[in-house]
Amino acid sequence: MKTIMIRGFILLALFTGLILAGCSKPTEPDEQVSKPVFSPAGGAYEGAVEIIITTSTLGTTIQYTTDGSDPNSTSLIYSVPIRVSETTTLKAKAYRNGMRDSAVASASYTISLPTIPASFVLVSGGTFNNGTSNVTVSSFYLDKYELTQAGYQAVMGSNPASEYGVGSNYPVYCVSWFNAIEYCNRRSLQEGLTPCYSYSTYGTNPATWPAGWNTSSGNHTNVSCSWTATGYRLPTEAEWQFAAQGGNQNNNYTYSGSNDINAVAWYSSNSGSTTHTVGTKAANELGIFDMSGNVWEWNWDIYGSYQSGSQNNPTGASSGSHRVLRGGSWFNSANYCTVSHRSYNDATNSYNGSLGFRCVRVSP
Repeated sequence: MKTIMIRGFILLALFTGLILAGCSKPTEPDEQVSKPVFSPAGGAYEGAVEIIITTSTLGTTIQYTTDGSDPNSTSLIYSVPIRVSETTTLKAKAYRNGMRDSAVASASYTISLPTIPASFVLVSGGTFNNGTSNVTVSSFYLDKYELTQAGYQAVMGSNPASEYGVGSNYPVYCVSWFNAIEYCNRRSLQEGLTPCYSYSTYGTNPATWPAGWNTSSGNHTNVSCSWTATGYRLPTEAEWQFAAQGGNQNNNYTYSGSNDINAVAWYSSNSGSTTHTVGTKAANELGIFDMSGNVWEWNWDIYGSYQSGSQNNPTGASSGSHRVLRGGSWFNSANYCTVSHRSYNDATNSYNGSLGFRCVRVSP
């Protein structure tokens, strides 16, 4: 009898243990995913910034919000840098199977947008065909006038133009690609903007660039561009052609703004062998003047064959000896002044009385 009772107690104990084991709370994972990190860190910025989110834990999924709320399983999944162009609070959380979720990371970005000069027009982004492939460009601001001699002198301290029309509102000419790059950075610094161009390892201030940086054409590949900087720069060839064709208002004109070259351009048949004050011919669909004729305009790009296949914000060939020129000039016949004609020259060439440029600013 006693043996039966002992066996009963043992069975009861085992049964109770099984029940308690089945009702126990699952064990939490010991390790926690590292808290995400934002780069650059939160703070005050002039102009848009691109934010990279990382975590030191491998194999994670990062989810984030831009409205200040805590991330959850339905939040956006981070995959590419986040462009922040207005004051925003970012929050992020990282997940990995078999580990505890990370703590929520938070960073606030205060964005102040620099003032755009009144002469600049917004060119809304879009897609066009350059004759070889479809090209998409993002929005940007473009000066509706070629840079004037007064504008150049105000920044560089001298006016290189002579013989082919001289005056405050005439386009500047006899400028090299190097001159145009230097002008853009010096003007950016004067106005408290972040310069776009750097020379080798010497930074963005032309005053610190080595002697002779602009005397050898081969040095042009030492110049690099920050495409998100708030300062002035030359248009890329894709930006130039998109704007010259009228952007998203393109009417497929042969010249910038018309099929009648005399309406929109100073060229060899009507110029009287000289430049003319900017903006005296009709504007194109976007209100931009002289993108056909008057003076050639330097572009950023190294000259090379167009790439095949669709492209997004192309910046030219990766190597080459020359920089792109577009638009034709007072010196050239009509076929050089079409919106599709391409030309090029050495980065040091400044002796030509028809080489000028106009400036771009990044769109927030």
